[in-house]
Amino acid sequence: MSGNLGATSLRRKRRASDPMRSYDALPTPLRHWLANAALPWSPSSARKLWKQAQARGLSTEDALSLLSQAEAKTLARDTQTKPNTIHPNH
Repeated sequence: MSGNLGATSLRRKRRASDPMRSYDALPTPLRHWLANAALPWSPSSARKLWKQAQARGLSTEDALSLLSQAEAKTLARDTQTKPNTIHPNH
């Protein structure tokens, strides 16, 4: 892969919507988390997990922790990611 997506063995997905407009519509804490994420999340994927966390009554910190756990699970499946390259905040 090229550009800012980094070296990953995970599949890329094409999006029909405008990702910047979708990103701008996200809650501020979620946008900040995405800005530091180790993976290139789509705004719709992040929003889906965020809304699931809200529906479960989780706090903002717990919702962000849920996103970090989902990211760690995905990184564990990535055969090209080295353990020491995982973002230290997640």
